[in-house]
Amino acid sequence: MSEDTPVLRARSLDLGYGGEPVLRGVDLEVRRGELWFLIGPNGTGKTTFLRGVLGTLAPLAGQLELEPELRDRRRLGYVPQRCELNPTLPTTVREFVRLGFVRSTVPRGERRATRERALARVGLENRARASYWSLSGGQRQRALVARALVRRPRLLLVDEPTEGLDVAAEDAFRRTVVELNREQGLTLLFVTHNLHLAARIATHVALFELDGRVTTGSASELLEHDVIERAFGISLDLASREGS
Repeated sequence: MSEDTPVLRARSLDLGYGGEPVLRGVDLEVRRGELWFLIGPNGTGKTTFLRGVLGTLAPLAGQLELEPELRDRRRLGYVPQRCELNPTLPTTVREFVRLGFVRSTVPRGERRATRERALARVGLENRARASYWSLSGGQRQRALVARALVRRPRLLLVDEPTEGLDVAAEDAFRRTVVELNREQGLTLLFVTHNLHLAARIATHVALFELDGRVTTGSASELLEHDVIERAFGISLDLASREGS
């Protein structure tokens, strides 16, 4: 497979519910090692798009193609907004992260080492025996990342992970994402309302609009003041890119 082969490609894609499109005519190509931010007002279909990629929502029209190693979704990682476990269940951090192996391709003999590397990657190796429910909000989000990483994903989907976090927790999460992308070359789709974060670390942006259209391009192109003002109806002085 060529290095230029897209990890993910949408062609004239419509997605929606009950036969009614939320997204219309989406054209998008994500290539290996890119960090895409999916931004736009509430109700514009960002999470709907992730559901399409995850395979839980079938296209109404058009095509959504994944590279061959991703078509069964076993090497697709997903970090939801919050944990979906029942809080009455006693669960250690290590047990929680181990749930990521469900339907994964990681051989059983390699799972322990893979799990411990994932915990270390997100800085939770010293909390592995603690109750998941004793963690702070930021630590829980990092545990969700570790749970996704044990799948050895080729593509990681992250859905509004910094919502409700304090500044320190958000910064720690940002650093984790940057390291995964820039040091490991992991490809990411990152849903957020945090335009300042997008301006700092995104390589590419998909701008979801209220009419169901999606505009895509480089972060430098789509985070211009006039584009943001047109989409959100506000004027922001966005921070310069990280590392620039």
